[in-house]
Amino acid sequence: MTSKQRAILRGQANSLEPLFQIGKGGISDAFIKQAEDALYKRELIKLKVLLETSPITPRQAADEIAERTGAEVVQVVGGSMVFYKYNPELHKDEKKKKK
Repeated sequence: MTSKQRAILRGQANSLEPLFQIGKGGISDAFIKQAEDALYKRELIKLKVLLETSPITPRQAADEIAERTGAEVVQVVGGSMVFYKYNPELHKDEKKKKK
């Protein structure tokens, strides 16, 4: 992902609310499944790490989530993390319109 693409996604993520929070339980398989489902439906998601209770840092959490979901980390700021994963099914109609 280029820095220009990353900047565009960061701008789009500004208006997003965090979908899930990582707390004292850390990152479970169920959490990863929820994140994968959200990425499939939306492509761009924001997650939050509760800094007071989480056993891992936001950067560690972002790296683990990205690795386990196949998504790209767009940004990590404070306790917020933004992820992107392209879903070709969401872009089928755009391809048809271009033809």
